[in-house]
Amino acid sequence: MKKRVLSIIGIMAIVMAMIQFSFSSKAEPEDNTYYMGEVQQKDDAGYGKNKKMSKKDVHYGWDLGRFKITGYTRQTTDADGKIVFLKNVGDEINLSFELDQDISKLNGKKSLVISKDKNGYDDYFGISKNERTNFGKGALVVKMTDYQNNVTYVEPYVDYLVGIDKGANTDIKTFEEGDYEIALDYEIRKKIKVFSDKYTHYQIKIEFSLRNGNCMVFPFDIKTKKELVNTSFTENGFYLDLAKSRYLTIDVKKLNYVESDGSLVEDTRCNKPAADGEEFTDEGVYIITVRNLYTNAETEKKIYVGDNPILKAYVTTGKDIDYIKELVDEGATIDDDGEIILPVEDDKVDVEESGDAVSENVISDNEIDVTSVESQSSDASKIEKDKPSNSNINLNKYIVIASLLIVVACFVITVSTRRKLAAYKAESNSKTSQEQEVSKEKEETKDSDGSEENHNIKED
Repeated sequence: MKKRVLSIIGIMAIVMAMIQFSFSSKAEPEDNTYYMGEVQQKDDAGYGKNKKMSKKDVHYGWDLGRFKITGYTRQTTDADGKIVFLKNVGDEINLSFELDQDISKLNGKKSLVISKDKNGYDDYFGISKNERTNFGKGALVVKMTDYQNNVTYVEPYVDYLVGIDKGANTDIKTFEEGDYEIALDYEIRKKIKVFSDKYTHYQIKIEFSLRNGNCMVFPFDIKTKKELVNTSFTENGFYLDLAKSRYLTIDVKKLNYVESDGSLVEDTRCNKPAADGEEFTDEGVYIITVRNLYTNAETEKKIYVGDNPILKAYVTTGKDIDYIKELVDEGATIDDDGEIILPVEDDKVDVEESGDAVSENVISDNEIDVTSVESQSSDASKIEKDKPSNSNINLNKYIVIASLLIVVACFVITVSTRRKLAAYKAESNSKTSQEQEVSKEKEETKDSDGSEENHNIKED
């Protein structure tokens, strides 16, 4: 019995450990990887004009290596077919070059090596002919264009291929939002015994864009600097913050509500694009819509600027304006948070009796106002926003129930198996005993027959 209890406890411990592991552990996502880059022959040391590579060219039919980009969340293309990498908060985009050759024996030939380009320049990447520099054994050049079309040339990485082993990856840089053009300029020397050595120039160039993958805008109160979440209101006005996501599109629609025939009539006063940091102080209900053109995601926020309690309640609760006005006319009030508070009603029924007759002032049970009955449970009630359905049961409950069922099933199977084994052993022992008794009787009978035969022989 003790062993049985211990085994059950062990099974339960294992099941609970598995449940805990399933919730506490998170599989590390694999880094997305994208390879880019094809070799292009150039006409001279300026790496300017492209030249068609012939079959006789020393570089024909093999590659030096390729660029590798990692750390992004998603890869897509823009309307022009250009590669776009999307990143989220915490992502670190890294670019490296994966070398496939031994630079002292290219394509397996000792006569082909990466040469030191002592007079290299590249006008396209901001290095003019007058600024010739020693590119060394391969120069990595970078051109970045930001959201304002400002172009930045990164200081070239000269002698980039020196010390890189075949098959090694060399990280280059962590990138932020923008459009990038990156190239590896290198010179190949073909050793010739009789004549002078031959030098040719090549380039591996890639282009891509980097964008934030989110689709968020953050309104902040102009005076308090407090963030205004969706369906907020302020009397001070607000400004927009894109959190350095420079390639989102934002539109702001402003609605005014004009009194007409006892109700408020909606009137659109503006619907225009907005910019990062733009301020809005005029009274009205603002609908802010932000879009990410690369994910097709869209986010909308509603903010009210002003002190009209009806409009505060409209933005906060989402209820129809005319309905809110009707509640206010019936005695409801609106608190500082924009919530609607219904008036308190006393549920008292005065019954007057005169002899055997009941007064006409008695209110029948069927005529009692439902609202009055419900108001007994509280001094005041608020009209709240829609709450999530109770039908969304936590997945954890299902897992726990399933685990308990597994434990019970294991227990039942264990008990049943042990009972069957015990019955089988008992039956086997019984058969063995019976067989032993039968064998014993046979032996006794044989001995008796033998004794009688001997006795008869003596008598004869």
